[in-house]
Amino acid sequence: QNDESNARHARTLGAIDFVAKPAEPAQLKALLQQALEITSAENGADTSGLLGNSPPMQKLREQLMQFADAPFPVLIEGESGSGKERVASRLHQLSPRAAKPYLALNCAAISPTLVEPTLFGYAKGAFTGATSSRAGYFEEAENGTLFLDEIGELPLELQAKLLRVLENGEYQRVGETQPRFSNARVVTATNRDLRAEIKAGRFRTDLYHRLSVFSIAVPPLREMGEDKLTLLNHFRDFYAREARSQPFSLDARAQQMWADYHFPGNVRELRNIAIRLTTKYPGMAVNAQQLEDELDTDQAYPQEIPLANDGKALIELARKQLQTLANFNLDVTLRQWEKSYVEAALNMTHGNLSQAAKLLGINRTTLYSRMQTYGTE
Repeated sequence: QNDESNARHARTLGAIDFVAKPAEPAQLKALLQQALEITSAENGADTSGLLGNSPPMQKLREQLMQFADAPFPVLIEGESGSGKERVASRLHQLSPRAAKPYLALNCAAISPTLVEPTLFGYAKGAFTGATSSRAGYFEEAENGTLFLDEIGELPLELQAKLLRVLENGEYQRVGETQPRFSNARVVTATNRDLRAEIKAGRFRTDLYHRLSVFSIAVPPLREMGEDKLTLLNHFRDFYAREARSQPFSLDARAQQMWADYHFPGNVRELRNIAIRLTTKYPGMAVNAQQLEDELDTDQAYPQEIPLANDGKALIELARKQLQTLANFNLDVTLRQWEKSYVEAALNMTHGNLSQAAKLLGINRTTLYSRMQTYGTE
């Protein structure tokens, strides 16, 4: 739907661009072509390195060097868009298995019914459509690395089978009884808190301990300081070369906005902002208003809100917003904060108005009035 907040949030989640309804076929075709060219250019480039010199990035590189030679599983944890797959690929490249296969499977991007035959392979006639036997990822990644992204999405019934492979390398193709063995190193990643998933009964404790022999935490972009600018310069120059255009620049106020922005979508969001700015402002100096149009400012500071009794921290947060948001409006900001607290309280209490009002420190009628104001269900 043609709503600017929808567009900004979609881009934060990883969309290269946003197409409002009704979409013109010519516009859609041009955007798709551009996206394909971007993917092709990135696949052809050497993107194996991890950019940045902030303390979190230095620690990450040290961990990769420390764990690369070991054959044991590695669990990579980090927020969506932070670069977990890049870290897994780098771990493989640094390992003695670098010349062997590296296969990656996103457990959230495949139907649960297809995960088992994809991982373990299947025999001819094992199910409808299995017209021939086929090897699975464990077999094809023999002596190499198998990267399982979004491991928290793996169905419980398959978690036991994965545990078995991790313990002794043994597995079976779907429709076969003959055991097979794999020596692939398993690297997994998740943006979920697997300990919370264990408590909720959605993830096996024994599997978690097997997967997390080594653990790597990928830092969110907001903690990487000046690396934000390093990454911007890298992507800006790369996409300007691909587009055969001059790179854009940021004016002083836009640079400050960039430094203070929260980047809820992490490096993926930063990359896509660089793509859009390269397309819209080739060779130009981007000002704060133009930059803000590409940022999800509604989500910019959700994890930076300090405690209410920390007056200095609150003033610093206000300063950042006044400096970086070109069209700041105090009434709109206060309404957004109030709405967020109301919705959070209702979510925590499963819609119980009395309990939600108690959490918020207001009476029930006041809460109901605020809900009507914001159209909260």
